[in-house]
Amino acid sequence: MNVIEGGVTAPKGYTAAGVACGIKKNNSKDLAIVCSEDNAVASGVFTTNVVKGHSLQVSMEHIKNGIARAIVINSGNANACVGETGYKDAKEITALTAELLHCEPEDILVNSTGVIGSKLNMPSVRSGIRSAVNVLSKDGNTDAQEAIMTTDLLKKEVAVEIEIQGETVRIGGMAKGSGMIHPNMATMIGIITTDANISRSLLDKALKTCVKSTFNRVSVDGDTSVCDSVFVLANGFADNDAIVKDDYEYSKFVDALMFVCTYLARLMAKDGEGATKLVEIIVDGAADEADAYKAVSAVAKSPLVKTAIFGEDANWGRIITAAGYSGASFDPNLTDIQIGNILVCRNGTAVDFDEAAAKQVLKQREITIKINLKKGKVSDRMWTCDFSYDYVKINGSYRS
Repeated sequence: MNVIEGGVTAPKGYTAAGVACGIKKNNSKDLAIVCSEDNAVASGVFTTNVVKGHSLQVSMEHIKNGIARAIVINSGNANACVGETGYKDAKEITALTAELLHCEPEDILVNSTGVIGSKLNMPSVRSGIRSAVNVLSKDGNTDAQEAIMTTDLLKKEVAVEIEIQGETVRIGGMAKGSGMIHPNMATMIGIITTDANISRSLLDKALKTCVKSTFNRVSVDGDTSVCDSVFVLANGFADNDAIVKDDYEYSKFVDALMFVCTYLARLMAKDGEGATKLVEIIVDGAADEADAYKAVSAVAKSPLVKTAIFGEDANWGRIITAAGYSGASFDPNLTDIQIGNILVCRNGTAVDFDEAAAKQVLKQREITIKINLKKGKVSDRMWTCDFSYDYVKINGSYRS
C-alpha cells in the first residue's frame, strides 16, 4: 500500500470543488461537492442521536437505493431543528444539484454542519451549488476539504493505492471534526471515495467494520451531534474484477480502507477544539468487548483526566476512578496503569515512580495511557485529546 496525494479525487473518475457562497460570516469556503463521473455504489453510517438534521434525513432516504453520484456539504449552518423548511431545503439542494449534473435527485447525498436551529440561506446555497458544479475538477480536493471545516484547524485528507487482482485501486478520504465529538457518531463528516469495483453489500460491510474501530473510537468532549455521517462511494473505474466474496482481495481492500479511516480519525482527535495533545487510551485484559469499551470510553471523555493531561499532571487516580464508574466489571485490586512507558499503578496501588519523568512524558504532543484490567483477553482503544482553556473560549462563543 502506498500513500499518495489527491484526497477524495485521487481515485479515478472523481472531481470536487469548494466555494464561498456566504453561509459563513467570514466569507471563507462553505460549500463543497464531491462528484463521480458516473453513478457509484454507495454506503453510509450515521449518527445514533435521535435528533437528526434535515439534510441527514434526506441522505438516509436517498442512500437506501445503494447508488450515489455526488455529495453536497455545506458548513456554517447545520440545517437542523428548523421544522419542515429544513427538509424542503435539503430536497431542493439535491434536486438542483441533480439537474446540473444530469442525474436523479435520489442520486445526490447532502449534509450540513454548523449552528443548529438556523435556517439555510437558500439564495446563497443555490448560488454556491451552481458555482461549485462549474469548477468541479480533479484538483478540487483541497478546496472541498477546506469548505467543510468549521472550528477545524487541521485539514484532514489522505489517499492510498493498492493492487487488487492485478489492477491499481485507490481510496481517498476527507473529513471534518474538531468538537462535539464522541461515538456514535460525533460532529464529524467523512467522505471516502474509491475506484474499486466492489459489491454494495461488501462495501457496506467494509465501511461499518472500519468505522467501528476508527471514527467511533474518537472522543473530544463526550458530545454527539445531529448531522453526522461517513459516506463511501465506489465507482468501479479501476476495472478490477468485482469484489463479491469475503476473500483475500476483500481483506486487502478493508486494510486500505482501515488505514484511511484511522488516519482521518486520529487527525480529528489531534485537532480537538483547543487541544494541545493527542492521547491514545488503551484498555487491555477486559472480560468482554462491552467492558473494554465502557472503560476506555469513560476515561477518554473524563474532564478530570483530560485537564490533568493538559496540566501535565500524572494524576492516575482520575484514570482508575473513571474506569471505576464506567460500568465495566473488573477488580480494581488487579488493575495496572501506565502513562507512556511509566508504570504509575500496579494492582490498584500506587507505585514509586519518577514524577519528573512522568511530566516529561505528558509534555509530549502524543501520549499513550494503558490500563490493564487483568480480567480477560479483550482490548479496546480510543483517541482523545486534552482539555485546555481554549476549549471553553471556543465553545463559549461558538455562534459569534
